[in-house]
Amino acid sequence: MIPGLPLLRALILFALALWGVVAALATIGELRETELLLPKTALPEPLFFSPAEALLPSPESYVTVERFQPGDTLGALAARLAIAEADARALAQLPQMRLLRPGTWVSAEVSADGMLRSLSFLGARERLVRIERGPGEALVASESAAALATWQETKSAEIRSSLFAATDAAGIPDSVALQLADIFGGDIDFHRDLRKGDRLSVVYEVHAFDGRVLRAGRVLAAEIVNQGRSHRALWFAPPGESGGYYAPDGASLRKAFLRSPLELSRVSSGFGLRRHPFLHTWRAHQGVDYSAPAGTRVRATGDGTVEFAGRSGGYGNVVVLRHGGGQETVYAHLAGFARGVRKGARIAQGETIGFVGQTGWATGPHLHYEFRVAGVARNPLRMAFAAAQPVPANELAAFRAQAEPLVARLQLLAGTQVAQFE
Repeated sequence: MIPGLPLLRALILFALALWGVVAALATIGELRETELLLPKTALPEPLFFSPAEALLPSPESYVTVERFQPGDTLGALAARLAIAEADARALAQLPQMRLLRPGTWVSAEVSADGMLRSLSFLGARERLVRIERGPGEALVASESAAALATWQETKSAEIRSSLFAATDAAGIPDSVALQLADIFGGDIDFHRDLRKGDRLSVVYEVHAFDGRVLRAGRVLAAEIVNQGRSHRALWFAPPGESGGYYAPDGASLRKAFLRSPLELSRVSSGFGLRRHPFLHTWRAHQGVDYSAPAGTRVRATGDGTVEFAGRSGGYGNVVVLRHGGGQETVYAHLAGFARGVRKGARIAQGETIGFVGQTGWATGPHLHYEFRVAGVARNPLRMAFAAAQPVPANELAAFRAQAEPLVARLQLLAGTQVAQFE
């Protein structure tokens, strides 16, 4: 054996291995720079398709929704719905089409050649009118109760000038504002008692049909913070009863008498000594005068029976209601009386009995309101009125279960408002 041969073999093998590594790295580097790069030029590839295959088939019918505009005609509406003239004439002969009122949305399914397949709209008293093809291809109309969707709306507002100004600014419907005036009318005079910075929160129902809001419904919960004092109301209807508004502890918010016979007004002349506008002498004013536009509805402040309804000297048109316990209320200078208001008629609290006017000795449209106990005039703005019965004891658990989530929503709104004000 040649001396040093094993060492020479080892060196040769090491050199070959090292050369392989270098060659591999060179190959990888070369691939990264050349073969692994994407081509810089587009490679067009032809696609084969038929234009006829790309077209969708024409639908057999179309559904169109149009609004019946003020001053519109049935013929013009039918033209916008693409209804053929023959069907438009047949449609006009159906008596149910007389229920169509301006502002109503009309939905129609019409075939490609203009044949009316169906038509529907919401008529009076929330009745759904539907017209379809019947036997012999004649148009047949039907009516049914509309299935309304109902949800709860929650809103809040800050008082800056008046209740209606606040609710308008917050997008709260007028019907809800009127309910608030009724609900809290026994505790708050909405003209005299409100202050700038007072707050209100309300949860109320909204009724909709076919995705469109129809009207606001009942107020379910409300809170008014007036001069730092919180007033809360929750709707609850015990089984077999008409329902009413209660405080969170179950006490009834309904008072024997409302604080004011007008929902929203201002006191133009208070109770006590004043200078008579006609006699120009100082005399006792035995009632409260509320200034309001002519025609404003006047409501009974309590349940009672009509003692008198007619003309009476300087009072002009006047209604006198007799209540229990020797109590009477007087409503004077009315423009006219509500239907059914006559001697002996039973009147419920809040029911309209007449309308603000300027009859008798009156220098402008207003309501003169008196409250008498045993024939003696009392100041209605200073009297404390008893509340109605609370939630029955056997219904308290059901009331609390219904009230808790509503109170939580009111509290959430109150916390948000405080954060905003701070």
